[in-house]
Amino acid sequence: MIEPLQPPDSLHLQTAEGWIGLGDYSSAAEELEQISQANRAHPEVLQLRWRIYAEGKRWDDCLNIATMLTAMQPKGLFGWIHRAVSLDQLARTQEAKDLLISVADAFDKSSTIPFHLARYCCGLGQADEALLWLQKAVAATDNPEELIRLRRKLFEDPALEPLRRKL
Repeated sequence: MIEPLQPPDSLHLQTAEGWIGLGDYSSAAEELEQISQANRAHPEVLQLRWRIYAEGKRWDDCLNIATMLTAMQPKGLFGWIHRAVSLDQLARTQEAKDLLISVADAFDKSSTIPFHLARYCCGLGQADEALLWLQKAVAATDNPEELIRLRRKLFEDPALEPLRRKL
């Protein structure tokens, strides 16, 4: 089990999260540099660094971080989803799809993986399969707020246009 960060590193992490909340990714990155060398590879730090790199569209770096996270926390959803997002942003959508299919059964209670699979299928011109994944995403949740979020994403996400036409 990975131990939680302790002060002062936990405070630097919280401050970096605050900067991200304000949209100041540069200050967030500077704050992460204040974290001790021993804790810079901590999963919480890596997750925040992924977000900073994603804002800067540093997708190769994002992929490296997410790959590290999947190795460190194979049962953690963040690494798998963000590794797939990184691959998709690098125009490696089929790899992103294959990656998530390989772990979909392990996260069958989550709507996130099937939703992303629906997106990737749309990007690959597989609208029929995208519809199946969207149905799995809806079936994976009984939380009304989550269903509203999925519906909003369905109608707002440009990547899902082929699926909207199908519906």
